Amino acid sequence: NDNLVHFFISSPGVVFALSSLLLLQTVSSCPKECLCDTHTKVVDCRGRGLYDVPRQLHQDTLELYLQNNRLRGLGSMSFRETPQLQILDLANNSITMLSPSALLGLRSLKVLSLANNSIREVDRRLLVSIRNLTTLDLSFNTIGGLPGALADSFHYLTHLSLHHNRLTKLDRIHLEALGNLKFLQLKGNPWRCDCHLIGLKLWLETFAFKGGVVDSIMCVQPHLMLERDLRHIPYELFHACMITSYSYMFANIHYLDGKHRMLSGQLHPSPRAPSGSDFSPPGEAILPECEAKQRPRPANYRHAIATVVITGVICGIVCLMMLAAAVYGCAYAAINAKYQRELKQKAKEASVGEERKNIEREEKKEPLE
Repeated sequence: NDNLVHFFISSPGVVFALSSLLLLQTVSSCPKECLCDTHTKVVDCRGRGLYDVPRQLHQDTLELYLQNNRLRGLGSMSFRETPQLQILDLANNSITMLSPSALLGLRSLKVLSLANNSIREVDRRLLVSIRNLTTLDLSFNTIGGLPGALADSFHYLTHLSLHHNRLTKLDRIHLEALGNLKFLQLKGNPWRCDCHLIGLKLWLETFAFKGGVVDSIMCVQPHLMLERDLRHIPYELFHACMITSYSYMFANIHYLDGKHRMLSGQLHPSPRAPSGSDFSPPGEAILPECEAKQRPRPANYRHAIATVVITGVICGIVCLMMLAAAVYGCAYAAINAKYQRELKQKAKEASVGEERKNIEREEKKEPLE
């Protein structure tokens, strides 16, 4: 060790060469198209005209900004060189393709922005690898539906932006498991306010009651619902959808409390739905998309038949039980009567025997007198 120290002291050129080598290695870990901050571990590649994710990134990078470029897709493990990433911004690109394993390995990722791209769908496998996400921005894309894995993957999600996409419906199952969600953006989608959105409407009320913040949900279809906020539509307009469901019972609570009263002159739905595509005139059902496939038997008729069958079975069982009780009672009475007759007969015979004995005793006494 002493010899090694003496060598470095006596050879300043070697020390300078090693320092230069280390400095060169540090500089080479930052792509030439980007700006790197070694202290904050932030890499800024915004507006550089990039077509691909830059390589030679330092593995300790915590924040990577790639917005305002020309990226068209993300291949498998596009960020394998930066496993410690916490913030990834890919907004304002031309991304149309996302490999299911594009984000594989980013277990520490907290913030992901894919806003203002051309994404049509999100593969459920893409979301499984980023379970610790707290902020997800998918706004200004062409997404028409969300995978079921959204609810299973994002238990820590607090901010979700889905505004300005092509969502026409959103099942509440996608949102129910997001227990930490605080902010939700859904405006700018062509919402179809029919029976399929009742679950979302009910969930939004619970979400707002817990202090959640959500923007407007303006309906586009049917025509009579155009530019109306789903949250403010009275439950009476969904009567045809909920007449045989638990949601209908829940909605009646709001109806009885007077929370959602219809104004005079508005439509009053009936329990039956026609086959048209829009809301119907007064007296007809409002939401045609919610009825069964082909005019089945009315629910009350089916229930009546079931009630008659069940009542008949119960009455038959009761009659059989009464008949069995009657037979048992008659048999018991007959056996008891027979037993009583036998007792009387034995008592009678015993009394006759006593009389005979008394007579015999008296006859024996007479000769002595």
